[in-house]
Amino acid sequence: MDEDPVRQERTKLTASYLNTIAGSLFTAGVAAPIAAAVFGFTGAGARIDALTLVLGSAIFLACSVILHFAARALLKRLSP
Repeated sequence: MDEDPVRQERTKLTASYLNTIAGSLFTAGVAAPIAAAVFGFTGAGARIDALTLVLGSAIFLACSVILHFAARALLKRLSP
């Protein structure tokens, strides 16, 4: 049985939204802090503690991966 095309597009839109959030979390929570630490852009002479950097990046990475796989799970529900 074919699904309603509107429902399919809404599912795709929701999956795209979740994946965009996942990418944003990765950029803001993993890539940017690591780049700031490597290039010394921590602001006002402050230094990022290595443990804080690793734990913070790991948390953001985990959230990003979870949201990405949630988006993939949504798309699996679509009929071919």
